[in-house]
Amino acid sequence: MSHSQTRLSLREVDHVARLARLDLEPDERERLALQLGLVLEYVGRLAEVDLEGVEPTIQARTNVFREDQPAPTLSPEVALANAPARQGDYFRIPRILEED
Repeated sequence: MSHSQTRLSLREVDHVARLARLDLEPDERERLALQLGLVLEYVGRLAEVDLEGVEPTIQARTNVFREDQPAPTLSPEVALANAPARQGDYFRIPRILEED
């Protein structure tokens, strides 16, 4: 079984890494360019499989939900006891959206 060595461009790898909030080393960028390209190539090959006449093997099932039961809530002190950072009664998290 041979591969055509599909690669993503380093720009595409950088874009995916930025979306995933990953800080990649140069050797990781090169390796992921090849590995992600191979994944996309494989998914493309799966899309070409002829499924005519093949019955589904998974059947959708209806979710069974339990009734909501009221329960006591945690105090802010208990809920935030292991928080790495907090601001008053809230978790403090890094900004994830950049504003223009």
